[in-house]
Amino acid sequence: MKAVSRLTIVVLALAAVPCAFAQNYPSKPIKLISPYPPGGGTDAAARIIAQALGDQMGQQVVVDTRGGASGLIGTELAAKSAPDGYTIVLGNVAPLAILPAATPKLPYDPLRDFSPISLVALSDYVLTVHPSLPVKNIKELLALAKANPDKLTYASSGNLGAPHLAGELLNLLGNVKTVHIPYKGNGPAAIAVMSGESTMLFGTGPSVVPHAHTGKLRMLATTGPKRTIEGLPAMNELLPGYDVTQWYGLLLPAGAPKEIVERLNKEIARALATPKIRDLYIALGTQPLANSPEEFATFIRNEKDKWAKVIKTANIKADF
Repeated sequence: MKAVSRLTIVVLALAAVPCAFAQNYPSKPIKLISPYPPGGGTDAAARIIAQALGDQMGQQVVVDTRGGASGLIGTELAAKSAPDGYTIVLGNVAPLAILPAATPKLPYDPLRDFSPISLVALSDYVLTVHPSLPVKNIKELLALAKANPDKLTYASSGNLGAPHLAGELLNLLGNVKTVHIPYKGNGPAAIAVMSGESTMLFGTGPSVVPHAHTGKLRMLATTGPKRTIEGLPAMNELLPGYDVTQWYGLLLPAGAPKEIVERLNKEIARALATPKIRDLYIALGTQPLANSPEEFATFIRNEKDKWAKVIKTANIKADF
């Protein structure tokens, strides 16, 4: 009887450990890995949420930029980190959905090796062309591309990034042949189109809208499921099924305590509900959006399946 009582006490004590851990969390600074170089959209998105979470939780959240290989390097580092709640990664479409579909020997699995916490923000790209191109809408662009196969080029921020795949999806759904030219970032890609070196690009709002207002670029459509810029149609209005969004979400290494996942999920939702943080993301050209860990996991799985089909049909190979 005494042995049973002692066992009961031990079991109850162990069961209370995660709760106590969650209550004391965080007791030291948290590292947030941003798997892209400083100065870009991912870095900005990471710093906004890091500051908000740090202010709310009373511990510094330090952004650690680990760029390289379309987000692979920093994402792999996060996957192999201790699942104690003190290493978080800001994931996005390339390392979590595109690379897993394009690279059979990827050193991590986007779902098996992570505990998704929540989406943070998402944004469309804008299909933009050089002003000299004799087209003013998607219908005219497709007609020109069909009449001139392999003549039109599209610049992107790099191989296997979302802007690259946006062009491949245009080729597939529009039944055209345009040629991909990768650059080192959205900025250089936009410059290439403004100079006439390339015909068009799928750029982020901040990288193309100011130049469109000065007449250096012409915007034709946005890439998401619905209209987001006044006066511009969504591409799926002419090409049903067309949907390309950049997204950012926070994940922990697999095996992180459920209580920590839930705590961070609530803190993210709380941060994104504040006008200050919402305005910062909107100014970045993104739409703040929180969801549950289960919804985020399903979202990643669906994105991976979608891009796997595009990559297989277009026969795209990773170059690293």
